[in-house]
Amino acid sequence: MNIHNILHWRFLANKIASFQSRFKKRSGFEMRDKAHKICREFLSGTWKSISSSDMVFRSLSGGLSNLLYYCSLPETHTPLIGEPGQVLLRMYGQLHDGGVDSTVTESVIFMMLAERRLGPKLYGIFPGGRLEEYIPARALTCQELKDSDISATIARKLAKVHSLQVPINKEPTWLFDKMASWLTYARNNVCPNKLKDDDKKLADYILFHNLEEELEWLKHHLQQAKSPVLFCHNDLQEGNILRPEGSQATDDKVVFIDFEFCSYNYRGFDLANHFCEWCFDYSDPKYPHFTSEPENYPTQEQQLHFIRYYLEAASFDKNPDLIHYNTEENILEEIRIFNLASHFLWMLWSIVNAQTSKITFGYWEYGKTRLDCYFRDKSLLLQ
Repeated sequence: MNIHNILHWRFLANKIASFQSRFKKRSGFEMRDKAHKICREFLSGTWKSISSSDMVFRSLSGGLSNLLYYCSLPETHTPLIGEPGQVLLRMYGQLHDGGVDSTVTESVIFMMLAERRLGPKLYGIFPGGRLEEYIPARALTCQELKDSDISATIARKLAKVHSLQVPINKEPTWLFDKMASWLTYARNNVCPNKLKDDDKKLADYILFHNLEEELEWLKHHLQQAKSPVLFCHNDLQEGNILRPEGSQATDDKVVFIDFEFCSYNYRGFDLANHFCEWCFDYSDPKYPHFTSEPENYPTQEQQLHFIRYYLEAASFDKNPDLIHYNTEENILEEIRIFNLASHFLWMLWSIVNAQTSKITFGYWEYGKTRLDCYFRDKSLLLQ
């Protein structure tokens, strides 16, 4: 969800359109010239021999916080060995929660993932943005998450991410800090009486619940779970997993993107959150632009398929403290418990974005759906 990035690529076009309005003073020519200068400085080689007008340049769909541009050498120029012929230019338009510190952290994470070939290559970081590898690819569909080969590939890739040692705060504070922050925002900024009828009913339903009490119960319960704290993606849904053109599922050629929410967190959250996303398809052209299909939640057999490939690729054997966590039974229990955290977090995210987002999406409908899922799974857990 970059904006949970939950909104599929269709919604990203809307994001960039609304965000670009804040940059009206930047004409296409000015941005082209700036992009050309950046490419010359960081890529050198053949890039120094082309003019701004020679460079292939176009705007791409991007996230709410960024502007994305495609830059390429013209067909008349051949890149040197090791030199990219095309790149993605990311310009930060507004900072994430946490301001500059958040942007620095994301850049460090991006660099580490790039060096380990777990994400796009990094060609340059500069004040205001970065140059990345341009990957001709498409996002996975919700249906593809269930494909056994693709699921095994995602599991192997996620294990490598979880094995990273990243130089950021290693306390698992991200999950509860986000929940608390978004809940405070919801209580202080949402007035159901000011909403239209359908949204008012949904907002009344969600906010009627004692969410503060639920958060305290959930926090206590999760902290008792036997789930190790590892470096996590925290938003591994289909829109954040790219499949490069021409790749096969068994190639391990899936690329994780959108590292805005990466942090040290309980492993159970990353696994449970990914499995919860099997049930939500964000490609529906009709409002509310998502469908919820709880029956698509992975069976125990499908979960074990994922877990076995995950453990096979993991390097946790180097850490003896993790050995007793890495049984299939323990991981299944982690997932069962942290399903609640996934539902609760993105329910709160929905409330916030219902107030702030310009994107056409059924945030209140989605929030109610995730809250209902939370209470359903809580009931099952307490049986």
